[in-house]
Amino acid sequence: MDRAFEIEIEKGERFQFGQNWQRFLSLLNEERILEAENFLKEKLGFPNLQGKSFLDIGSGSGLFSLAARRLGGRIYSFDYDPDSIACTEELKHLYYDRDPQWTIERGSVLDTDYLSTLGQFDIVYSWGVLHHTGQMHAALENVVPLVADGGQLFISIYNDGGRSSKMWKQVKIAYNQSSQPLRGLILGLALVRLWGPTTVRDLLQGRPFKTWRSYSQNRGMSPFPDVVDWVGGYPFEVAKPEEIFDFYYKQGFTLQYLKTCAGGHGCNEYVFQKQ
Repeated sequence: MDRAFEIEIEKGERFQFGQNWQRFLSLLNEERILEAENFLKEKLGFPNLQGKSFLDIGSGSGLFSLAARRLGGRIYSFDYDPDSIACTEELKHLYYDRDPQWTIERGSVLDTDYLSTLGQFDIVYSWGVLHHTGQMHAALENVVPLVADGGQLFISIYNDGGRSSKMWKQVKIAYNQSSQPLRGLILGLALVRLWGPTTVRDLLQGRPFKTWRSYSQNRGMSPFPDVVDWVGGYPFEVAKPEEIFDFYYKQGFTLQYLKTCAGGHGCNEYVFQKQ
């Protein structure tokens, strides 16, 4: 697995998500953790996760594994990126050192042999991950057996924005195949494109950088690491909301919650329940 990951990086075929998450951890504080907890409670519809098993597929920074553990869940985290695993392990060490109720492993959602060893979970969570595997449709299918009967599947998938999505895909390819100085230029231009209009609006309304400063209310995340993740995040696939709904409906799931990005370039969020 290590060599395959390294080859993808060398060829510019994969963004190093974990390195970006390592930078994010320097910004992590109690406020952001509480925002992540509130996000899970709101979307899943539970005041806590006591007595529930929680699978975090593509744990990234480890923030939502931590939030789910603080809510009382029994946590199993895995990620393909070794730096992401290091981030998740760091948070466990800081907050739940040697806790037997939180397991962390390196693994891939595309490895069905590995997935078959995990069993089933009350909640399977994979926010902004499956569309970065390079085989999104296989990943969408592979998570189905991991959800226990009556359990929930909480995923987010990039919206299919047509021409806009195709344009951003080319930006991501260029970013990952460029030298470090050129990456900085691409990132700077994207930052202006993504945040320029909002920043100008806030200035005109007499509240400079209000949206930027309040961004942590969005799942406890931080704007700049999210911009880096968006610009560099490759592999990159997209889907229309009805495509995701139809797929899981045929797999015996019912839709409990849907939040779209209103036709934009962000993620659509889905919470399904397995019948």
